[in-house]
This record gives sequence, structure tokens and C-alpha cells, in this order.
Amino acid sequence: MKVAVGSDHAGFDYKEIVKKYLEDKGYQIIDKGTYSKESVDYPVFGEAVGKAVASGEADMGIVICGTGIGISISANKIPGVRAALCTNEYMARMARKHNNANVLAFGARVLGIDVALGIIDQFFNTEFEGGRHERRVNLIMDIEKEVCR
Repeated sequence: MKVAVGSDHAGFDYKEIVKKYLEDKGYQIIDKGTYSKESVDYPVFGEAVGKAVASGEADMGIVICGTGIGISISANKIPGVRAALCTNEYMARMARKHNNANVLAFGARVLGIDVALGIIDQFFNTEFEGGRHERRVNLIMDIEKEVCR
């Protein structure tokens, strides 16, 4: 599986840890930046990861900023992206099971790295349930199609 990862300066250290963690599990990583702790604007990196996922360059994505809020909002502006800001493993499971989320977002300043890695495991190891949830995800996508014409 190909995973696009991106962060701002606040999430840079976590991004580097996440990259190694996922590489060790056999995932192919596509690093969309940032590449240092120098101050940058998080929307640039949310957009880059979102575009990688929406285009099929990556199968899934992870975005990290200080809180996870701004970068998840940015990723969600890309048609086809369903970025979920998760602060615990249950949210990560439900984001996949019920929403077929394709980008995981979290905040480096609000989660310990061990918690973040547990969230990542749940996100990547949970399948979309489909069924009634597929109808709902399709409704979300219909809104997007109508608004983004």
C-alpha cells in the first residue's frame, strides 16, 4: 500500500517517526513535506497529501499539524478526500468502518507518539463496512460533486 504523508513544522518530528514505523511494516511512503522544522503553512501539505490520494498516486494519506485541525480541513477541500481527525483508536476504527476515510489526521501537540501509532494501526487495519454506510458516504460524495462543479 502507498501512503502519502505530510505535515507542517509542528508535525515534522512525528511525520519522520510515522514514516519509519510504516516503512518497517512494509508500506511504501510518499513524503509530501515539509522537510524541516522551519515554519511553514499547513494548508500546502494538507493539499499535497489530499491530491496524492484523490489522484491515486497514494492509496491512503496521513496529515499532521499541531492540532490536526487545520491540516485536516485543508485536505478535505480536495474532491474525493475524506480526512478524519482522530484522537483515539475508536475514532480511527469508526472513520474507516463507517466513513471510508482515506486520510488520517492527528495533532502532534495533542497526542503522545505511542497513542498516534496506535491510531494509525487501527486506521490501516480496519476495512470499510459498506452496506448502509456506503449509501451515506455516497450522499457525502454527491454533495461534493454538486458543490464542486
